[in-house]
Amino acid sequence: MKLITTFLLLSTLAFGSVASESTHLQSAKIDLTDKVSLLRGAKHFVTYCLGCHSAKYMRYLRIAIDAGVDEKTVLNEIAPVGASIYDQLHSAMNKHDAEKWFGTQPPDLSLIARSRGADWLYSYLKSYYIDPSRPFGVNNTVFEDTAMPNPLWQLQGEQHAEQRKTIWGDYTQLVLNEPGKLSEKEFDLFVKDLVNFLVYVGEPVQLERQQLGKYVLLFLALFTIIAYLLKKEYWRDIH
Repeated sequence: MKLITTFLLLSTLAFGSVASESTHLQSAKIDLTDKVSLLRGAKHFVTYCLGCHSAKYMRYLRIAIDAGVDEKTVLNEIAPVGASIYDQLHSAMNKHDAEKWFGTQPPDLSLIARSRGADWLYSYLKSYYIDPSRPFGVNNTVFEDTAMPNPLWQLQGEQHAEQRKTIWGDYTQLVLNEPGKLSEKEFDLFVKDLVNFLVYVGEPVQLERQQLGKYVLLFLALFTIIAYLLKKEYWRDIH
C-alpha cells in the first residue's frame, strides 16, 4: 500500500511539472473532408516547406486521387517543375548541405501531425517572434529555442514577445509590430490549410477508417445482442 501511495504521489508531481510548462494551444479546427483546403495546403507545403523538409510517404498521384482532381492539375498547380506524378514529396536539399547550413538534416514531416498533433502544429507556425539572441534571429513560444527559422515571416510579418502580468500569473503575449503580406485572417487560413494537409499526409485513410469504424461498432452491438440471447437460450433449462 505504501509503495502504491508513493507511486501515485510521484506521478502527480511529474504531471504537475509537465502541465506547468505547457503552452496554451490554439485549435486548428481542421476538416479533412474539405478537398479544396487540402489542395491549398499541398501547394503551401511544396512552396514553403519542401525546400528543407520532405514528406516521403506521400506521392503526387495520391494527392490527385484523394482530392478528386486530375493529374495535370496537381502537376501544374502543386508539384515543382519537372516532377513526375509518381514522385514522392522529396526535398531538393541533400544531407550534406542540410548539415552545413543547419547543423542537422531537417526531419521528414510525413508523420509530424500524428506525433505532435494538429493544434500543436497550428500554434507553432503562428508563434514565431523576433529574438536577436538566436542564430536565425527568431524564437518560438510553443517550441522554445527552436532551430528552425520562420519560413512564413513574409506572410505573417514580424512579431515581438511582450511579458504581461495578471492576477493569474505572468504570460508572454505576441504582438505584431510589422505586418506581412497577409492579413491576420488570411494567415490563419493559410496555416490551417497547411496543417490540414499535414494531418492528411500522416494518415491518408483516416476518413475511411472512421467510416469503417462505425460499421464495426454496429456489428459488435448486434453481435452482443445475439450472443446475449444465445446465452439466455443455453442457460434457460439450468436456471
